[in-house]
Amino acid sequence: MIIKQLSVFLQNKTGRLTELTRILSENNINMTAFSIADTADYGIVRFIVPQPEATRTLLKEQGFSVNTTDVVCLIVPNEPGGLYRALQVLSDNQVPVEYMYAFASENGASVVIRSESCEQVIEVLQANKIQLMRASEL
Repeated sequence: MIIKQLSVFLQNKTGRLTELTRILSENNINMTAFSIADTADYGIVRFIVPQPEATRTLLKEQGFSVNTTDVVCLIVPNEPGGLYRALQVLSDNQVPVEYMYAFASENGASVVIRSESCEQVIEVLQANKIQLMRASEL
């Protein structure tokens, strides 16, 4: 249930994100989920791919600063209150959330969560019958 996420640090300059996606494209690597956060000087692209270790190695060889992080992905109903209910379960069990990002489809919303304890996130969500995704399902 733990999913490996890649985080790539990019300078905030024109074309840098294009270069990253070009390398992924040329190597037939599909991002199944991603998020971009930025500051004045740099951005962080967080994303999930089918082969995170091979992708990490490739990007490092191309000069990118890249880290691997454990995350958990859950599915909530794509309706008002769907995310709230899952977050309330985590809050009630004192499980901190560092950050998250989501994408919705007709079957529900998939929410990627980073916490200091992914094992605790999994344990609490499973105990409360909240559906989790495996990396192969993304």
